[in-house]
Amino acid sequence: MADDLSSTRPAQSGRNPPPGHHWLEILKRASQEAFATAFTRDVVLDASVTSAAILGAVAIRGFFDATRSMYDEIAFVHETRSGARTHLEWEGKFAGREIAGATILVHNAEGAIASIRLYHRPYEQVIAFSTELDRRLAGGIDPRSFADR
Repeated sequence: MADDLSSTRPAQSGRNPPPGHHWLEILKRASQEAFATAFTRDVVLDASVTSAAILGAVAIRGFFDATRSMYDEIAFVHETRSGARTHLEWEGKFAGREIAGATILVHNAEGAIASIRLYHRPYEQVIAFSTELDRRLAGGIDPRSFADR
């Protein structure tokens, strides 16, 4: 199980880090305080696996702490930066089946992340992932963030 969110693809040679490197470094930060320094005070996470936005660095950390052990494997396969946005494409497996998606990070003028948009596909995996995430976060994040099952 890929519980450290590390890429399963070999590192690129040269000066450019592999896709998702900077994002993964944020997710791996040891303390909540260090994690929170990457974000604006009112950062928001919108995800296809939740029914409502997740607000604030503490709740967002809880979300990513829960999801990191859910993937059988995950790797960022492409990264594009354009102005205040970073687009990351990723592929992996969840519950033995293919899953893929995109993470879009929106930065403010100072470079802090103000918004995270996280999209999973295919639909069946979105539902399965959301259901498992809801189970793992029982009581940890507002239950209105998850669709009724």
